Amino acid sequence: MLVGFNHADDAGVFRINEQQALVQTVDFFPPIVDDPYQFGQIAAANALSDVYAMGGRPLTALNIVGFPVGDMPGSYLTEILRGGGDKVAEAGAVVIGGHSIKDKELKYGIAVTGVVDPRRIITNGGARPGDRLFLTKPLGTGLITTAIKRRAVPPELEKIVATQMAQLNRGPAELMVRHNAHAATDITGYGLLGHALEMALASEATIHFDSRLVPLMPQALELADAKMIPAGALANREFLKGHLMVSRDVPENVEAVLFDPQTSGGLLIAIAEDDADQFAADLERASLFGWRIGQVETRGKHSIVVE
Repeated sequence: MLVGFNHADDAGVFRINEQQALVQTVDFFPPIVDDPYQFGQIAAANALSDVYAMGGRPLTALNIVGFPVGDMPGSYLTEILRGGGDKVAEAGAVVIGGHSIKDKELKYGIAVTGVVDPRRIITNGGARPGDRLFLTKPLGTGLITTAIKRRAVPPELEKIVATQMAQLNRGPAELMVRHNAHAATDITGYGLLGHALEMALASEATIHFDSRLVPLMPQALELADAKMIPAGALANREFLKGHLMVSRDVPENVEAVLFDPQTSGGLLIAIAEDDADQFAADLERASLFGWRIGQVETRGKHSIVVE
């Protein structure tokens, strides 16, 4: 075993030989959108992201399903599996089976096996002082999906958030490997600040964010003002207690988005300062998103600083 769960990394890694190692992960959850096909895509993209965060390439997937038989049309399950299968195929992998159970609440996800060069594994513990930090998707999915459940957002915004959550992190991941990224993690349930804390602790460094540079989804700030705060955001605040310093200049609604739990969020990538400009240029050349939002510093009083 090369990577386990001791530093809260995104996936486990097991070496097969000197050139190959397996990357393994699993993730599943209840629906966060109404459309079953979109839900399947989002759940699959979310799980695949763990492999990408390690610098790996997905190979196979196993479906995991809890389905309320008799309470929901079987066609819903067909569409969920079709969405997940299409997203796995987009990743260049293949669904080879799975397991289902009867459940009162619908749940879906996948277990993913990928491959990575043992010499090029990217963990969340390699960030170094001076590294520049990039984020590859804007924040706010938790706020928006909470508002969707309360019927408080227009259909156009529902479409935007579903499209983003279904987007693979494949392109940025391939570029970060090419540019020898020092560390990476995908931003999911613990929000930007929670996953950044895991990186800071594993790297024994301080992560410094400029809140003005953090990309936000449309209406994220308005929804924060309207208190469309998911329960996970409150848990994330507790998780960060004692580790975080936020400048008084950071608006309250911006701070709320930084705690917002994401579904199938972007990658947080630490790149050496000398490689940062070329990495940004390559992202732009490939029509991929990547915002420079901060830097890694020598360990200070707080693990995370936001100004």
